[in-house]
Amino acid sequence: MSSLFGCVDHSLYSNGMTFLRRPMVQNINAIEADVVVLGLPFDLATSGRPGARLGPDAIRRASVHLAWEDTKYPWTFPLFERLTMADAGDFTYPVGDPEYFTAQLEMAAEQILRQGKTLLGLGGDHFVTLPLLRAHAKVHGKMALVHFDAHTDTYSNGSRFDHGTMFYHAPMEGLIDVNHSIQLGIRTDFDQSKHEFAVIDAMQANDLHANDIAAQIIERVGDLPVYLTFDIDCLDPAFAPGTGTPVCGGLTSDKVLKILRALKGINMVGMDVVEVSPSYDQSELTAIAAATIASELLHLWAFKHKY
Repeated sequence: MSSLFGCVDHSLYSNGMTFLRRPMVQNINAIEADVVVLGLPFDLATSGRPGARLGPDAIRRASVHLAWEDTKYPWTFPLFERLTMADAGDFTYPVGDPEYFTAQLEMAAEQILRQGKTLLGLGGDHFVTLPLLRAHAKVHGKMALVHFDAHTDTYSNGSRFDHGTMFYHAPMEGLIDVNHSIQLGIRTDFDQSKHEFAVIDAMQANDLHANDIAAQIIERVGDLPVYLTFDIDCLDPAFAPGTGTPVCGGLTSDKVLKILRALKGINMVGMDVVEVSPSYDQSELTAIAAATIASELLHLWAFKHKY
């Protein structure tokens, strides 16, 4: 990103307004990019601590810490020699209107996808994944879901707009194939007798090698198009305190990054990172973790589609 004086701005404190300092676009009908970043400042479906509506801004600002590294270690290729990316800013909606948000986000996401773009969503609470899945299913058909979280989000007793019910509704709507979907990092109660998703819970994940976990994911999703959603509370609160529903006993950031890097080759068609609530963060730990995870997802996409 060039400054007013014509030089490239690599500082960590100026002009950090877009994800990884990529160009901002206003007209989604004229985007010249492989991947589009869309902020989703929504937390009206939150059941715990609020504040995830401020997550997209925090993630973007934290991403400035990553933007200077042309080739992100330990990847072996410069990301933006493999893909082009634009930041479409935040999706806007009337404050306090989750119904409008849900319907209009689905429409906007579908519009982007039908241009042949891939979407990276920055939440926002986890409910945002449901309208994104609806849009992706219209374009890519039924998908496999790879879901990192402390909670299964398959609960049936929530309202229409509840960040714990998305993966109860998504299979019923035919958006995802539960027989090819997997959840990682789970460490809260769910009805195991009726649960159709494969689960690698946090205790198992902390004991297994990252490559073994990745192998199970790859085997589970098969050759289906994959939507990968990452709730930041999959990480232990020691690594991500800034979230609405923290749960002790989670994964380390190191383990998560190793798992993601070992997923090279999956057919990932959509992705999001959600539930960053910066008012509960400390020293930007959570925002930096989220920005790093989002960057890893971009590298995964580039490896599959551009390598």
